[in-house]
Amino acid sequence: MADMGLKVRKTRRKRHTTNSNHTFPRYANLVLNTTIHSPNHVWVSDIKYVHTRREDIYLAIVMDVYTRCIRGWELSRSLDASLSLGALRKALCQGIPMIHHSDQGVQYAGSEYTTALHAAHVKISMADVGQAWQNGYAERFMGIVETVPKHSQYQFNQFRRGG
Repeated sequence: MADMGLKVRKTRRKRHTTNSNHTFPRYANLVLNTTIHSPNHVWVSDIKYVHTRREDIYLAIVMDVYTRCIRGWELSRSLDASLSLGALRKALCQGIPMIHHSDQGVQYAGSEYTTALHAAHVKISMADVGQAWQNGYAERFMGIVETVPKHSQYQFNQFRRGG
């Protein structure tokens, strides 16, 4: 393989960002079959593991479904409650949604997060366990985030070569 210039491509192990095995309350999915009619109607949240050249980090986002605007985001080296709570607090400075939708991970079902939503009079909605498609808007955005470093590196290499 070395003689032919072939290299083994290591596959990265998928990092789990959500632990749905917890004792916090569960919430019904309020957005399934709902038509989003205006900004601040439904916000969605998700967490993504991001591998960079320097380090591995986690990204939490809160997105307005109608406008696709990121209302709040947070980066952290650890996957604790402050990650998702930081993104939510930034988002709540931008406005208040009618419904906040996420997966049933401990970061979103935890008492600090749900207390912040209840204090803002926001209805809580959660996707069913193992049904990532029920949080498809956030999943789609995170899929785009995942491809950005690959494209950025490609463009950077093209620039360095003068092409």
